[in-house]
Amino acid sequence: MTFGAGGHTRRLLEALPDAKVYALDRDPVAHQLAQELSETAEYKGRIIPLLGKFSDIPRLFGEQSLAKNSIAGILFDFGCSSMQFDEAERGFSISHDGPLDMRMDGGRSGGLTAADVVAKAEEGDLVKILRIYGEEKAAKKIARAIVDARNGMIKIETTRQLANIVEDALASGPRKDKLQRPAHSATKAFQALRIFVNNELNEINYAMLLANEMLRLDGRLVTITFHSLEDTIVKRHIAGNVTAGAANLMPLKYSSHGLIDDPEMLHSLSETNWRQLHRHVIVPDPAEVARNSRSRSAKLRAAVKISAPPEIYEQSTE
Repeated sequence: MTFGAGGHTRRLLEALPDAKVYALDRDPVAHQLAQELSETAEYKGRIIPLLGKFSDIPRLFGEQSLAKNSIAGILFDFGCSSMQFDEAERGFSISHDGPLDMRMDGGRSGGLTAADVVAKAEEGDLVKILRIYGEEKAAKKIARAIVDARNGMIKIETTRQLANIVEDALASGPRKDKLQRPAHSATKAFQALRIFVNNELNEINYAMLLANEMLRLDGRLVTITFHSLEDTIVKRHIAGNVTAGAANLMPLKYSSHGLIDDPEMLHSLSETNWRQLHRHVIVPDPAEVARNSRSRSAKLRAAVKISAPPEIYEQSTE
C-alpha cells in the first residue's frame, strides 16, 4: 500500500517465496499494472490487486475474507508515485504543464480537482490549506494572489498558470528547501493542494489505525514517508500519542486531521501497541540518492505489533 509501479511488491515476492501480496492502490493505472503482474507466470496466484483508498480497506479486505489480526506484514509507501509526477495530464508536476487536477484516482470516484479548490475555496480556507498542508509561510500572499486572479476573471486551470501566479506573488527569487536544495516557489503550494484534494492526512491516519487492527501479533509494519506531515502522523501512532481517529469526509473548507470527539476511541488509542525496530529513522544513503533523486526526502520506520505494555521494551530498542 500503495502498489505504484510494483517495485516493492516484486522485492517482497522474491524475498518470500511463499508469500501472497494484497496490492492496494487508488490509481487505476497502478491497479492495471498490478493486474498485469498478477497474471504473469512468475507471480500468478501470489498478487491480489485491490483498487481503492486506505479508508476502503475494511470493505476490500472483507471482500477477500481477510479477518482482523491475520496479516503478517504491511508496507505503506505514502505520497505520489513517480508515474503520477511524470505524467503532465495528472496535474501534479510543476515542471510539466497540464490540467490542474491532482486527483490520485484520476477522477474515478469524482471529487474536487485542484482547479476546483483554487476557483471556489474562500480566501481564509486557502490560507489554512497552504499554511497547514504546505507549511507555506507566505500563505496569505499566495491566497490573495489567487483570489485577485479570480476577481480579474482569470480561470486557473493549468499547473503552469498556478505556478506563475505563485511565483509572481512571492517575487523573492529562487527558493531552497529544508535541506538547502533549489526548489520552485510553488512547490509547497502544489504539495498543499495535492494533500487537500486527496484527503491524504486523514487517509494516512486511518490507515495506521487499520494496520493495528489487521496485523497479527508480532506482525511487521513498515512505513515510507516523504514529508514531515506524513512522518508526524506515523510517529504519533507508533508512540501511542494519537488524537485523531478516523478519516473525515473532505469538505471544500479546511478540516483539521487532528480532531476527534469519540471518548471510546480516545481511550483505546491512549497506549501504543507497537515496538519500534530501530532507534532512529532510516534515510537513504548518498549512493541511493544519486541513483534516485526522489528518494532524498524519504524516511523509513518499522515496528512490530505487540501485546505487552510498551515500557518493557524500552531497553531493547535496536
